[in-house]
Amino acid sequence: MLPMIHTGTGTYERKLEELLRVCHLNLSSVDDDLIRRAYQFSFAAHRNDIRASGEPYFNHPYNVALIVAREVPLDDVSVAAALIHDVVEDTEFEMKDIRAEFGDTVAEIVDGVTKITDIFRGHTITQAENYRKMLLSMVHDVRVILIKLADRLHNMRTLEYLPPEKRERLAKETLDLYAPFAHRFGLANIKWELEDLGFKYLRAKEYDELKQQISAKRREREHYIKRFIEPIEERLKADGYRFEISGRPKNLFSIHNKMMNRNKPLDEIYDLFAIRIILDTNDNTDCFAVYGIVSEIYIPIPERFKNYISVPKKNSYQSIHTTVIGPEGKMVEVQIRTQEMHEVAERGVAAHWKYKEDVLKVDRELEEWTAWVREIFEPRSSDETQAKQVLESFKLNLYQEEIYLFTPKGDLKILPRGSTPVDFAFEVHSDVGYHCIGAKVSGRIVPLNTILHSGDQVEVITSKNQTPSADWEKFVVTHKAKAHLRRWLKEEARAAAERGREIWDRKLKRNKLRLGDDDYAKILKEMKLESRQALFAKIAQESINPDDIVRFFQRTEAQPAAEPAREQAQNVFTQFVRTARSTLGGILLPGQQATDVMHTYAKCCNPVPGDAIVGYVTIGEGIKVHRRSCQNVERMQMTDPGRVVEVGWPPTAGEEFLAGIRVGGEDRPGMLSEITHVIANYQNTNIRGVNLDTHDSMFEGSILLYVKDLEHLRILIDRIKKTKGVLRVERLEE
Repeated sequence: MLPMIHTGTGTYERKLEELLRVCHLNLSSVDDDLIRRAYQFSFAAHRNDIRASGEPYFNHPYNVALIVAREVPLDDVSVAAALIHDVVEDTEFEMKDIRAEFGDTVAEIVDGVTKITDIFRGHTITQAENYRKMLLSMVHDVRVILIKLADRLHNMRTLEYLPPEKRERLAKETLDLYAPFAHRFGLANIKWELEDLGFKYLRAKEYDELKQQISAKRREREHYIKRFIEPIEERLKADGYRFEISGRPKNLFSIHNKMMNRNKPLDEIYDLFAIRIILDTNDNTDCFAVYGIVSEIYIPIPERFKNYISVPKKNSYQSIHTTVIGPEGKMVEVQIRTQEMHEVAERGVAAHWKYKEDVLKVDRELEEWTAWVREIFEPRSSDETQAKQVLESFKLNLYQEEIYLFTPKGDLKILPRGSTPVDFAFEVHSDVGYHCIGAKVSGRIVPLNTILHSGDQVEVITSKNQTPSADWEKFVVTHKAKAHLRRWLKEEARAAAERGREIWDRKLKRNKLRLGDDDYAKILKEMKLESRQALFAKIAQESINPDDIVRFFQRTEAQPAAEPAREQAQNVFTQFVRTARSTLGGILLPGQQATDVMHTYAKCCNPVPGDAIVGYVTIGEGIKVHRRSCQNVERMQMTDPGRVVEVGWPPTAGEEFLAGIRVGGEDRPGMLSEITHVIANYQNTNIRGVNLDTHDSMFEGSILLYVKDLEHLRILIDRIKKTKGVLRVERLEE
């Protein structure tokens, strides 16, 4: 609800009517009710506030709204937002109150202006271009920046009432941040005034001296311009040209920079102004004809002639630039262009950014949408509706993949969107990242996996006893953080494995045990580990008790009991594996003929000829051969892909290999004969051996046979399953 106020017909009403008059004069359409409500809301909200000058605070938002309506004529929504842009920051009202009274669009614009104000209240600009990018990363509506420019312009106009230290800070901020923004938006007049005001408060003595020098010769200069223009005007009129001709004075800040850069006094700066001739024609050759006329009247300086019509600048800027010797031997710059060229230069991509100003390269995307904004500033009557629709839907999408964060000292850090306090810690320094134990974001303690946002101030809490956690890898996003974490975790694993090896060696020595490769293979398989290094690391981390392993081998030596049925089955499989592998004699590496490559077979998956296999290069055991489907291979490819190599089985005689089938079911006369008949009848499959046992009218056993490939084996298994009484058939494995 609107705050209640009592108003008369005096100053309050006059100022409101003046604002509405300016809006109707400059804007394509005006919602009077919206402006009145915003005016009333702001007036009431600030009724007890006083500015540093002693005047009512309401005068500030009112003047900002006037600037938006008169000097940055955009739309009535912008004027309304300008009126209430300080309400949330300086009064008891909250954003929800703005949203309830004026809707989402006005609320979002006010919220954007408030966030910008909050950020720059506590920080000094040190990297101006990064700060400009930060603002554009935070702002989603172009009107936020425009209102902030108007806000800054009015503050600069009343800067004299602030303490010297604050004046200097705001003046530097204006030159570094806001004047370049005004320049990029094509708001030349606002840019020049911001620059001059910043110059005035940063270098008051130089400003006053330069202003006095220029003022002393103002009438002389104006008289000179008039004398210079008169003969050109007479000649162009006589030749039938339709044209505009004017002098464009430089602002004080620009003149001061020229004096500093050229190390020359004011009297030797010739281009204090430029004469611009704009022709009402569609024929570009008219520009050259007019150049010829000017050159007949005044002597041109050849090396200062620039033909941007035949060879336009990259941003499509076109014009003829020349410098001539005018009356009294003074040099004057003359620019000649058509009306269309002038519109492109003034309302398009603001060509002067790249050839007149010493600024950082402007993003192409920024140029494109600035051209849109300029079109909206001055819409043609037929395009008013379309321009308003464009404005309502127009959002800034620049630098959206970056966030801009502050350290407690105010230093700016740029990180990718989605970054966390751990990413920020490693960006500050690797040691800060390694010992990060917590973080404060804008004064509030948050978890380390918290997503950060542009404008956050991040304080990293460290402890010398803290070390990185493997869980951090799940949420960090920067390459720097990931690389440091992987390096640390890898080194930690190596150090842990070394400590574990020492513990294990002492344990074996104390218990007088000696273990071979087969023993270690049993341990790794039982523990589901891929290497001895992993075993030793687990021992160091105390997740595996070495005493348990020692007791297992001590019991094995003390009790050589008869093998149970499971071990008998294991012996059958082991014998099959040895037989199958012996028929081939080894493995092949791609491009090699020999099979005597140093290798061992992994116990975790026991590959046999016919399986798809890969190799893992070990230290001391040659190439360890795994089934391609082995789970350990998947881990190896993730942790150490450089050591995984392609291997294959060598060809066999007749291109067949030995395979095993385990079969079981109901025992009956002729069962073995039927099974062997099914096998032999399919592609004359050769049976190497059969081993069947019967118990209580059930049989179980294994069959070794030669097959051409795994598909051959699969078909045989399917055929055997169809035999009456057979209950299960599967490939012979552990």
